[in-house]
Amino acid sequence: MSKIDLSKAITALKRGDVVVYPTDTLYALGVDAYNEGAVKRIFEIKKRPSDIPLSVAVASFDGIEGIAFGNDNARRLAERFLPGPLTLILKKKSTISKVVTGGLDKVAVRIPNNEVALELLSKFGPLTATSANVHGMKTPQYIKGIKKQFEGGDVAVYLDCGRLSSLPSTIVDVTTKTPEIIREGIITKKNILDAIRHG
Repeated sequence: MSKIDLSKAITALKRGDVVVYPTDTLYALGVDAYNEGAVKRIFEIKKRPSDIPLSVAVASFDGIEGIAFGNDNARRLAERFLPGPLTLILKKKSTISKVVTGGLDKVAVRIPNNEVALELLSKFGPLTATSANVHGMKTPQYIKGIKKQFEGGDVAVYLDCGRLSSLPSTIVDVTTKTPEIIREGIITKKNILDAIRHG
């Protein structure tokens, strides 16, 4: 991964443009998570209903605490599985717009275990982390396929890291006393419950 590609992506993100970047599962559509106009653009190009929340990627647990209220269960899971294919749903802070969260008071946050993603996030800050596809369509494993789903001007920069193929992240709502598994991905329900029980 060349620094030139990352610098182009960072410049595009500062302008409020959309980039496609790799995660540890699939490619994601990223914009500055603090830029409401850019976030609305994600919904437009994905043709995604505005009441379906977007998840947010950050580089560290400190990054999570910048946008959401942590708790003991969140910390246990983060220590065990992050960076990795786990998305935590937490109570959001006012730093994150409800445009991102589909009007909800919760935000879904993850730390992808991918060197390029982590470098981009550490240099730029929180990005949206929704899959790089049009809503309802399959997410392609290659950049070439992703480009076919979007119009020419929809995405400013593509960070091409070859084929990406994996089960989606496991999503856990840790806003309640007993964490609720919303979607089981690579990390199993048993993995989650063991981590919470045994800390």
